[in-house]
Amino acid sequence: MPKGSGASRPLPRVEREALAGEILGASVALEASRALAAPVRGTLVDETLSTFLVRLEGRRRTVRVPKAGLTGTIVLAARELPLRGDTLRVRPEDRTKRLLAGGPKRFR
Repeated sequence: MPKGSGASRPLPRVEREALAGEILGASVALEASRALAAPVRGTLVDETLSTFLVRLEGRRRTVRVPKAGLTGTIVLAARELPLRGDTLRVRPEDRTKRLLAGGPKRFR
């Protein structure tokens, strides 16, 4: 990760704990970026190492969105939290232990 990209900023404890839990089924609002031509709003239905699968609001259609460079918000436990895709670029099954245990520098 290049220095000064902002992705290495430490996550606040409250954010780490919320993102360490289950995020599938959460509402997301993703901003347009290099990889995402238009903003996306919907429900997170699947996650891989480098992508999110989002069901668009009011539709049955899903879109696969790359995590790299992604910014937006996610609603977890009735709280709206900032979402940075670069921070979550980890296998879903490893996310909990890395976020809560300190893990790699990008999570601290």
